Amino acid sequence: MADKTVFFTGGAGFIGMHVVPMLLERGYKVRIFDNMFRGDRDAVGRLVESGDVELIDQDVRYGGAVQQAMKGCSHVIHFAAVSINKSQADPYESMDINMVGNHNVFAAAADQGVERLVFASSASVYGDPEKLPMHEDDRLSPLTPYCISKRAGEDLLGFYQRRAGLSWVALRFFNVYGPGQKTTAYYTSVINHFVNRLRNGEPPVIDGKGEQSMDFIHVHDIARSAVLALESERANVPVNIGTGIDTSIADLARILIDAVGADVEPVFNPRDVLVSRRAADVQRAKEVLGFEHTISVRDGMTDLIRNGG
Repeated sequence: MADKTVFFTGGAGFIGMHVVPMLLERGYKVRIFDNMFRGDRDAVGRLVESGDVELIDQDVRYGGAVQQAMKGCSHVIHFAAVSINKSQADPYESMDINMVGNHNVFAAAADQGVERLVFASSASVYGDPEKLPMHEDDRLSPLTPYCISKRAGEDLLGFYQRRAGLSWVALRFFNVYGPGQKTTAYYTSVINHFVNRLRNGEPPVIDGKGEQSMDFIHVHDIARSAVLALESERANVPVNIGTGIDTSIADLARILIDAVGADVEPVFNPRDVLVSRRAADVQRAKEVLGFEHTISVRDGMTDLIRNGG
């Protein structure tokens, strides 16, 4: 592994900071390429001191900077993106960072002949699923600029595979949670809202019957999947990364009530709610990556609450 260096866009972010230590354990050097808009400078600084991590404080929108910084790298992980909420508020910035950024990174990786590129795609490429579990070959119906850019990213990877032999894996992450997460994502704000109420002795308030569901996957497992994708024998496919279990909002509330140790029952706020449900078909992850989740939602959420997130 002495000469294996991973070029890691967005490596200073929430998921990246869980992946980097795993890469170092496996003997990779890591070159983080991040504009540090949301990155954790202190945490990155500590990693840089170890000697096997470097930080390039730069933006994926600048193709020349990406090409230059990727020189000498054997592998690429591309996680830099604007979040789903922000993409609706500012579609221009979203297209700029997510679409132009995707293309800059993929084109540079193809030019430089890297061994493997791992792309953070998203379960949101499916839109509202017609059936559960959601399989990689199901019809895609991305609804926001963020989701559209993730789907386009997968298509662009196919283009550079055909044109230049680029070897890639696109990981369709489901609902990621875990220690160190910012509280801006919709579903993490649901978790925080519930927990804050519980800690104040108040019951969680749930819209409708709480039937909306998500496939919550712990960031530790997400990080493991990225390392497996970097090294898998099979490639050039999108792969769902989830647990395969749909946890309803009502179930989540009960898990959090138990974790906090509160003596309350959830309150249901009767109103019409668009019930969306999510659960990953996890068969391809097993077959292509040898990946299965190791942390259950109950254990992961309980640990998050008891250790202060």
